[in-house]
Parts: sequence; structure tokens; C-alpha cells
Amino acid sequence: VPDDDFFDAIKAGKVSVVTDQIESFTETGIRLKSGKRLDADIVITATGLELQFAGGAEVVVDGNPIDIAKTVLYKGVMFSGVPNLASVFGYTNASWTLRADLLAEYFCRLINYMDEHGYVSVKPKDPDPEMPVEPLGNLTSGYFRRAEDRLPRQGTRGPWRNPQNYAFDIFRLRFGAIGDEALEFHRGESLPDRSNSRGELAEAKTV
Repeated sequence: VPDDDFFDAIKAGKVSVVTDQIESFTETGIRLKSGKRLDADIVITATGLELQFAGGAEVVVDGNPIDIAKTVLYKGVMFSGVPNLASVFGYTNASWTLRADLLAEYFCRLINYMDEHGYVSVKPKDPDPEMPVEPLGNLTSGYFRRAEDRLPRQGTRGPWRNPQNYAFDIFRLRFGAIGDEALEFHRGESLPDRSNSRGELAEAKTV
């Protein structure tokens, strides 16, 4: 704000805030849906941001469209019931890239683990239906609240919980085990799946 003129105007009581929706532009300003008119010399269209998952990409599994809003995030990076799909959502209370880097590092660890054990796909299982779910993140901004019905959910415990905590994420994403009971691994049709319920390679024993 050059020369603090905006803040000076607020301090002087010359600024007012109106919360409404724009219906149309007029010759002198804008008309709101409430019927009120606001005269304006300049109108800056900087409102109405709409969040969209993956740029509006359609997610389909075995021919069935997936509603991302009905999925639950696994460790903040994958979606329940959706194989081989990762997404990055950074911190809302710290540098975005801190968590973005950790999630990317974790997904690389996951891919290396799959290559090592001959897996071609992995997906988080559906979580316990008795576990409460809630909107993603802790933002109260209007643009975020408007998008809640389009974003995945988060759980309240285990790998479904997504606290905004860098130290916690370092422990579970950088050093935590890859194979756990919430993940389901699969091999190609030519390679039988010998994994156990924890997604670990079971030993083949001969008699």
C-alpha cells in the first residue's frame, strides 16, 4: 500500500465493507443482488475464486467415475479407493513447500518400494466407516468453504488424519513404514500377488 493511504483512509473512517454478490455492472458502478448500488470510479474484479481439483481432470477407475469429494485422504497424498494417484497439498500454517517436498519424497519412496517388490498398483483401502470425516484443511476463507463439496475429506485418526504439523509429517512420511494395513498392493496379471494383509512381500516356502 503506497504511502499507507489505504490504512489512513480506514483510520479516518472513510472506508466501508459491504458483503454481497454482484448482480451486474451499471454506468456508475455495480448493482448488488440485494438491490443496493455501489458507485465506483474503478472496479477490480478480484473476487469469486473457485478451487478445482486437478484442474478439473476426471478421475476414472475401471470405467467408473470417481467423486473425489467422497474419498478420504491417506497421509495427505493419496485417495481412498483410487490406485496410483497422488496429489500435493501444502501447509496452511507454514511454508507450502515444506509439506509439498515431504509428500513428493514419500511418493518416490512408495514407487521405489513397488518396483522392488514387483507391484504395479497401490491404493488406500476405504477407511473404517465408523470413523468421523471432516473437511480438508483448517482454512475459513470463503473460496475454501465454497469448494468443500469438491475436495477430498480427512479422517480423525491414523493415516487418514492430516495435521498441519511438520515434525509429525517428517516422522511418518520420511521415516515411517511404507507397507501398512491401509494400503492394498497388486501385481500384474502375469505375476501372482503373494503379499500379505500388510502389503509386504510374503515369503514363498517350499516343502
